[in-house]
Amino acid sequence: MDPRATLGSLVADGAMRLGVERDARIVLAVSGGPDSIALLHGAASVAGVHGWRLHVGHLDHGLRRESVSDADFVAATASELALPCTVGRADVRALAAAEHRSMEDSGRRARYRFLSELAGEVGSGTWIATAHTADDQAETVLMRLVRGTGQRGLRGIPARRGHVIRPLLGQRRGRLREMVDALGLAYRLDATNADPAAASRNRVRAELLPLLERLNPGMVDALTRFANLAADDDTALDAMASAQLAGRRGVDGTLDWHDPPQRGIGRRVMRLAIGEPAPDASRIEALLDAAEGSRGNLTVELGGGRSAFVRGRRIAIGASGIGPASVLGQ
Repeated sequence: MDPRATLGSLVADGAMRLGVERDARIVLAVSGGPDSIALLHGAASVAGVHGWRLHVGHLDHGLRRESVSDADFVAATASELALPCTVGRADVRALAAAEHRSMEDSGRRARYRFLSELAGEVGSGTWIATAHTADDQAETVLMRLVRGTGQRGLRGIPARRGHVIRPLLGQRRGRLREMVDALGLAYRLDATNADPAAASRNRVRAELLPLLERLNPGMVDALTRFANLAADDDTALDAMASAQLAGRRGVDGTLDWHDPPQRGIGRRVMRLAIGEPAPDASRIEALLDAAEGSRGNLTVELGGGRSAFVRGRRIAIGASGIGPASVLGQ
């Protein structure tokens, strides 16, 4: 099969499997690298067949001297395909300092904020498609394992979250690049992606994953299967926790903790009850210890301006500064 037709089929099959309908609006997240160029040309080749209305989005993170020319390249490529393109710019270095986050994390958050805002401007119900691959999935799972993640982190990158889809998540990065090269398509390479000192993901990509592949050449596929199984288990546990939460919540909104569930389910019940942003693990543990301990009348700060109040094995969650008596009705 012609590489362009193969790319089109991969994008179309992946998108439709994730719920993208005919005549959909889709914002394509295009960095200019080979993976995103594969997504761009694959989507463009089948857009007419499916009635898709495509819009290219690119965020310049302002971290490299070449970033302006990368943005110009993406805009020019979109123009050649007769597609509208929006280029945004963010000072990720300043954001990282202000948010007390790593450059990598701040860049990711800035990128999704930009894409979400762009999708809203394009129209209601617009999808956002990114070019994440199976290699990205394997790297993400390994990074989270190294950092000591829980079950949720082992899910890796979701193929779909809300209106964000990753139609190429099951494809290997090398295969996509082979097709892009076979078609003679131009793309940009970010030299910092090959520098192990630039980001933790780079070390996983350049050192850890190749080492594991020497032990098991099918390591990427194995980690992808692992993430899929972890996602299934995590979904099942969330359903159990949701049922527990419904059964424990009183008409006043407080939780009855007289007969605590198994600790693993209890953590999930608390996370569901508290909502987003989820507290860190130490705060959840402190709340469970307080609810299951012998002491009463305890307050646990949850972060994000929220507190949990424990009295008589009843738990109330409210805004910090509101006294437990007013929340618990005592």
